[in-house]
Amino acid sequence: MSLSSRYLLRETGDNLRRNLVMTVAAIVTMIVSLAAAGGVLIMRQAIHKQAIQWRGGVEVAIFLNPNVTRNEISAVGQLLAEDKGTTVKRYFYVNKDQAFKEFKTIFGGEPQLISVMTPQQMPPSFRVVPVQSNAVTQIGEQFQRQPGVLRVSYAKQEIQALQNRFHVLSEIAVVLAIGVMIGAIALIVNTIQLAIFARRREVAVMKLVGATNWFIRIPFMLEGLVDGIIGAGLAFVAVYFARDSIASFVGSESLISQPLYVTPHEAIMTGLVIMALGAGVGALGSAFAVRRFLRV
Repeated sequence: MSLSSRYLLRETGDNLRRNLVMTVAAIVTMIVSLAAAGGVLIMRQAIHKQAIQWRGGVEVAIFLNPNVTRNEISAVGQLLAEDKGTTVKRYFYVNKDQAFKEFKTIFGGEPQLISVMTPQQMPPSFRVVPVQSNAVTQIGEQFQRQPGVLRVSYAKQEIQALQNRFHVLSEIAVVLAIGVMIGAIALIVNTIQLAIFARRREVAVMKLVGATNWFIRIPFMLEGLVDGIIGAGLAFVAVYFARDSIASFVGSESLISQPLYVTPHEAIMTGLVIMALGAGVGALGSAFAVRRFLRV
């Protein structure tokens, strides 16, 4: 038997109407679980953005004056080269163009601020990875008074505190998401089973006249798919509009005294993950629910 789009739409719509209360309950639980999962992704993106200056194990950033001279840059570089192997494990130089690119990433939530800045206004810097963590203060004190140096930033403890808060919150959110997702799957499975149980004789007749398992299964899978997509869509809307609040929930202030945030594009990418997860859970849960009723 071939499947027509009219048949699929009619059967899916009838199934949704027959079990409206269970359908709404499944969608609500799906919203809660997927919103929790989306919140974890949003917090992870926000922390990654704020820690961009400290990637690769960097624990010390030596920021130079925007008008620093070549001789002053060379002098700082020479001192770092002399300390390599003692207190300095490795280091690299970030020029004005690279600093401006970082600036646009970190302050992506403030386009007005970005519009008034230029690469020439950016302070270049040396990013330093110490041999041992306890050498951070020693490196900072050594370069703080060096000509051409604007300031020395070392924020390992702040990064660690931020990450620790994220881990605690993410573990809570993941447990919540898994628990509620199990409830959502159970509701979807139960809803589909109720729908197919009410039509068990019809299903038996369809099997006897030659209907394939997929002919019977697909309308019910579409029902679960619709549940998942609606729940995921509403969860995405909630996460998208609350993205800055969710991001800043990890910590009220970031390493650069700016609230944690994610861009609309990053939130949309998170939404796509949520949508795919919701659709997959809905369709697979329905397929599982239908399986035992097809043994006629």
